[in-house]
Amino acid sequence: MTIDDTAPDRATRDHDPSVGEFQLEERSSLRRVVGLSTELQDVNDAEYRQLRLERVVLVGVWTEGTAAQAEAAMAELAQLAETAGSEVCDALIQRRDKPDPATYIGSGKAKTLKDVILATGADTVICDGELTPGQLIALEKVVNVKVIDRTALILDIFAQHATSREGKAQVSLAQMEYMLPRLRGWGEALSRQAGGRAGSNGGVGLRGPGETKIETDRRRIRERTARLRREIKGMKQARDTKRHRRRATPVPSIAIAGYTNAGKSSLLNRLTGAGVLVQNALFATLDPTTRRAELPDGRVVVFTDTVGFVRHLPTQLVEAFRSTLEEVVDSELLLHVVDGSDAFPLRQIEAVRTVINDVVEEQKAERPRELVVINKVDVADPVVLTELHHALPDAVFVSAATGEGFDELLERIMRVIASEDTEVTLEIPFTRGDVVSRVHAEGAVVDEDHTKDGTRIVARLPSSVAGELGEYRVPGSRDGVA
Repeated sequence: MTIDDTAPDRATRDHDPSVGEFQLEERSSLRRVVGLSTELQDVNDAEYRQLRLERVVLVGVWTEGTAAQAEAAMAELAQLAETAGSEVCDALIQRRDKPDPATYIGSGKAKTLKDVILATGADTVICDGELTPGQLIALEKVVNVKVIDRTALILDIFAQHATSREGKAQVSLAQMEYMLPRLRGWGEALSRQAGGRAGSNGGVGLRGPGETKIETDRRRIRERTARLRREIKGMKQARDTKRHRRRATPVPSIAIAGYTNAGKSSLLNRLTGAGVLVQNALFATLDPTTRRAELPDGRVVVFTDTVGFVRHLPTQLVEAFRSTLEEVVDSELLLHVVDGSDAFPLRQIEAVRTVINDVVEEQKAERPRELVVINKVDVADPVVLTELHHALPDAVFVSAATGEGFDELLERIMRVIASEDTEVTLEIPFTRGDVVSRVHAEGAVVDEDHTKDGTRIVARLPSSVAGELGEYRVPGSRDGVA
């Protein structure tokens, strides 16, 4: 496999635009027009479930860690807000032992937040945490603008970026589950009771207070949630069938996972030429992409790019994207991509491993072998890279943008894949060219020669394939684990 160390300019490319480039162009063509939004005089005038972000103020509660870590968390929240299409006006951090159970940041800080909103003209507040329904209502009453939390923000980004039918269904399910306990009325809007047969004239057994509007909405959400679960279950069966079909062949499966915006899609493009969408934004791609590639030793492998992770990933999303995350569990090797240019990359590794361990434990499966890949070394701080070299001595340091370190990465992948192979010596008759082709496709050929009886091949093969080709083994040859 050849790695091109030069990144050609778009103007000098002589190939057709990739699917990812078309998607990026379409996504970039949609822009919000600043100044044309309706200013909210009262939060009750807005439909709470229609999330529409414009000018926002960020709010966080600093409960642990250093000041630098708290500022990095707010910077990540700002990236999420900008990815959703917002303009960040200001950001506030409140130092507390734990979030205030009433207004999340405390009554005094809530009044300060209201003054900031009036000064900046913001119409939305984004909190860096998952707020309870009571905290949302209490804080909205004080600041008199729409308040959303980190979970709602991430769900909104997922809803914008989901393109496949399965991805859209998974996001819808997560949104329904998030919305259900937070459904509420404005004034008397949802407290109206149903009339007609559910009222006083419904006949025997049907008289009574009837069903209020909020109860009707909750029932409809539960019905839609059940329908989405059935649809996703059917899609999961199709995904499982494809996965089992891939596993029926001895082609090694390699999953690419990591923190959002760590460069997973860029890594996949560099390894396979997949041409998937690449954008400097959080959760730019959600739908998993699987591509075949050939390693330098001739072995064919399959790379699968998975959905990105983030600190405090909403549990609704983990549950909804369970079938997608199972790609990691079923892989033979996990390429854990880390953003080397981040200020705290070790925290990224911890967040990703927490989710993966939960999925592995729930599936009662064996955790795949992991190879940590530190990406973006061309723009990373040398001090941070030195710390990572010390903390992760077995990691591979690469740059998907320039191709730096990819020779070592491919060598490490080959070593891991071949670690459980068996080296065999086969003598294959000239009439069985199909067997020779299979050895080349499914193993790594060490030596090949032609004798009067056929083709003699020394190759490293998966144990299952070596067992199937036992009839062609040369007696007395020194076979064993490679």
